[in-house]
Amino acid sequence: MSSTTRITVTLPSDQVAELRKLTDNVSGYVAEAVARQIRHQLLGDDLRRHEEERGHFSDEELAEARAKVFGSVDSSKDSDAA
Repeated sequence: MSSTTRITVTLPSDQVAELRKLTDNVSGYVAEAVARQIRHQLLGDDLRRHEEERGHFSDEELAEARAKVFGSVDSSKDSDAA
């Protein structure tokens, strides 16, 4: 089990009300959201560093990445080939 640190966070009351509707485990919910945001930030940093070192991503590279993340965007091409 990872160690934890207790902190105080101030949020708008309407957000707290909605948060409590969504979960009984506010700490877990917030921890998950923070972890997701940290991953997002680190990935963005890595992508910027890659572009600084190797240049901008090509349209083909971006399309391949989108397909891997979101699945094939245009499945009609596959059906036309069959």
